[in-house]
Amino acid sequence: MTTLYYIHDPMCSWCWGGKQVIESLLNNLPADVKVEKLLGGLASDSDAIMPTETQAYIKQTWQRIADKIPGVDFNFDFWTKCTPKRSTYPACRAVIAARMQDPEAADKMISAIQQAYYQQARNPSEIITLVEIAAEIGLDADRFHVDLLSVSVDQMLQKEITFAREIGVNSYPSLVLEIDGGYWPVAIDYLDPTTMLNTINDIMSFQ
Repeated sequence: MTTLYYIHDPMCSWCWGGKQVIESLLNNLPADVKVEKLLGGLASDSDAIMPTETQAYIKQTWQRIADKIPGVDFNFDFWTKCTPKRSTYPACRAVIAARMQDPEAADKMISAIQQAYYQQARNPSEIITLVEIAAEIGLDADRFHVDLLSVSVDQMLQKEITFAREIGVNSYPSLVLEIDGGYWPVAIDYLDPTTMLNTINDIMSFQ
């Protein structure tokens, strides 16, 4: 079995920027390629307010992405309406907690977190926001809340982060193709899924 790993973080701005092109790629892969989505964990747990310098850097990144990728925009009201925290692990755990209730809910949770963060100026670093999102996508919010804070969900996240590191991933989004125990990185093209698809086909043709 050939596996394409997509390593991401729901609060990674480049993952938001590449959302459409990655979805197009995954929908057009060869039939014998299995897809696995892994949470990379961009920023560990912290209740500290994001430093002003970090806020400025991320705002600049948002603008750079919006300038680079047609159709991608950000709601900069987030920076005045919310108290930014440099913590994405809760949002990553939210994807796992959603997956535990319904495997198909994981993608719904990712999309809902991205919409909340980048379009609705809500803060997915906050547990209350994640529980609200869970209810909005039709999950059992009480069960979700318990799972979100559980040791088992954190252990699952740590396992995915560790595996991502083991296959050489330290930035997001990333794509890695596995064939017979070998791993090949696939460069992200934020404008054209065909470039990535051609790379994947080329790697497979030489194995």
